[in-house]
Amino acid sequence: MKYVLVTGGVVSGLGKGVTASSIGLLLQACGLRVTSIKIDPYLNTDAGTMSPFEHGEVFVLDDGGEVDLDLGNYERFLDSTLTRDNNLTTGKIYQSVIDKERKGDYLGRTVQVVPHITDAIQEWIERVANVPVDGKEGPPDVCVIELGGTIGDIESMPFIEALGQFSYKVGPGNFCLVHVSLVPVLSVVGEQKTKPTQHSVRGLRSLGLTPNILACRSTKALEDNVKTKLSQFCHVPEENIVTLYDVPNIWHVPLLLRDQKTHEAILKELNLLGKAGEADVTEWTARTKIYDTLQDPVRIAMVGKYTGLTDSYLSVLKALLHASVACHKKLVVDWVAASDLEEITAQEAPDVHKAAWDLLKGADGILVPGGFGDRGVQGKILATKYARENQVPLLGICLGMQLAVVEFARSILGFEDANSTEFEPETPSPCVIFMPEGSTTHMGGTMRLGSRRTYFQVPDCKSAKLYGNAKFVDERHRHRYEVNPDMIQEIENAGLSFVGKDETGRRMEIVELENHPYFVGVQFHPEFKSRPGKPSALFLGLIAAASGCLETVLQASGKVSKVSSTTRVANGTAAGKVYQNGNVHSNGNGLRH
Repeated sequence: MKYVLVTGGVVSGLGKGVTASSIGLLLQACGLRVTSIKIDPYLNTDAGTMSPFEHGEVFVLDDGGEVDLDLGNYERFLDSTLTRDNNLTTGKIYQSVIDKERKGDYLGRTVQVVPHITDAIQEWIERVANVPVDGKEGPPDVCVIELGGTIGDIESMPFIEALGQFSYKVGPGNFCLVHVSLVPVLSVVGEQKTKPTQHSVRGLRSLGLTPNILACRSTKALEDNVKTKLSQFCHVPEENIVTLYDVPNIWHVPLLLRDQKTHEAILKELNLLGKAGEADVTEWTARTKIYDTLQDPVRIAMVGKYTGLTDSYLSVLKALLHASVACHKKLVVDWVAASDLEEITAQEAPDVHKAAWDLLKGADGILVPGGFGDRGVQGKILATKYARENQVPLLGICLGMQLAVVEFARSILGFEDANSTEFEPETPSPCVIFMPEGSTTHMGGTMRLGSRRTYFQVPDCKSAKLYGNAKFVDERHRHRYEVNPDMIQEIENAGLSFVGKDETGRRMEIVELENHPYFVGVQFHPEFKSRPGKPSALFLGLIAAASGCLETVLQASGKVSKVSSTTRVANGTAAGKVYQNGNVHSNGNGLRH
C-alpha cells in the first residue's frame, strides 16, 4: 500500500480537499486504484450535529455516515463509494481508545496520547486504506490522506505525531507528503512572497514530517526565481514545486496538476512509475472545456435557510452544475433567503421582500432544499405554492418535499392548519409526523440515514423515466420526519401522487403533481450521488424542464451522452436543446421567463 498525505499551512481554506481529490483523480487516470481518508481534528464524533454555518454541509454516505463535505469531493472526483470510517476525527479515536481502556484491554497500563492515541490513529489508517471503495475486490493501490486544519494547530498534534511515525513505519517509497501552502502577492509591491511558506515548512519539519512536493496557492503562476528560493529554503526540488493558481472552476485543478507533471513526481516518490500508465483525462478535459464555453443561461432559484454560506448546499450546487453541463446550459443560481419571502419581511423590510420575490419570479426553475428548524418554513411554502400555481419547474428535497405536501393540503384540500409536527406538535392536521424509530433525546446519528430503496408505484411517472425506467432506486436519506401515511389517500385523490414508496408501502419517498411541467418532491437526497459525468436523474429533470427540453430527456429515459472532445458547442447551446449521442435535439419550447 502506498500513501499520499496532503497537509496545509499558513491559513485554512486553501483548497486541500480539492487538491487531494485532484491528486486521486490523476492517479486513477494512470490506471491505479485509489481510496481516500479525511482526518478532521475536531472533537465531534462526526459532522452530524454541526451547524451548516459552522462547517458547511453534512455529507451523507451509503452506510449512513454523516461526514465532512470533503468526502463529497472525493466521491465526485473519484466516482467512489466511501464509508464512515474514511472520515477520522479526534472524537472517534479518543472514543475507541477510552472504550478499550474501560474494557481493560490495556491491562492496567497508563493510557497516554503517545503511544496509545498515536497507535490507534495508525491502525485506523492502515485498516481503512485496505478497504476497496470502487466496487472491485482486493485492496486499492494508493490511499490519499487529507489532514484537516493547518500545521501548528494544537488539536492536530496527535495526528501529526502519528503520521510522522507512520511515514517511518511504511518506509521510503511508500509515503509521499504534499504540502499545500500560500504564496501571497502584496498589492503594494506586486511581489510573490515566500516567507509564509518557508515558516510553514519549517514548522512541518520540526514536527517530524518532510514535504516531498509543495503545492503553492497564488493568484498567478510562480515565477522561476520564487521557485528557486522555495527550493533552497524548503529543501524541495524545483520540479516538485507546483502552482495552484486561480482558475475559473475546480474542474481545472486536476488539469493544472497534470500540466505540471505532479502525478509523475508522486509516482516517482512512490516507486510506481513502472506500474502506472499515462494519465488519461480526455473525458475530464472535454467536459471542462464545455463547462467553460457555456453561454445559454438557466436560472434556478435556491430557496433556502442557509443562503449566507454557499458551502451549506455544496452537493446541491454540484448536482445542479452536473445537470446543467449535461444539458449544455450555463447555470445561474439565484440565492433566495426563504424568510425574505414571508409577509413579516414585507412589513419590516419591503425592499428586501420585493427583491426576493423578483428573483423567484425571474427564475426558470425553483429548488427547495432540505433543512432543520422552523425559520424560513413559511417562505419555502410560499415558493412552492408559486411554483405549483404558475407551472414553474420545482424540485423539493427532504423538507422541501414535506412542505410541498403541507402546501397542497392547505391550498387544495382546505386544511388551513395543516403542518408538520416538527414545527407545530399539536397541529390538528399533521401532514408530516415524527418517525416512530427516531430518538427524541439524542441528536447524533439517530435519524433515518444512508442508502434506502425506493420502489416506483407508477411505471410511467416522470421520476421513473428519468431513472431509466427502473423499478426501484437506491438513494441516501437523512431525516427524522415523514409524510403521514394516514393522509395519503386523501392527498392522492386530490391530484398529488406518491409515485415512490419504501418496501413497506407506508413511507412516502417521491411525490409528483399531475398536469404540471415538473413538480417533484423527494424524501431522499439525490444530490449526494451526483457525479460530473453522471448527473443525478432528478436534478437533470429540473434543469431540462427549466430549459424547455424535458420531453427529449424523458424520451431518452433520462440518459445523456458522455462528452467527447469532438462535441460541438457553438455559442453555448440554443434554448430548449439537449445533446444526445453527439447530436442536438430540440422540442422547440425554449426557456421559460
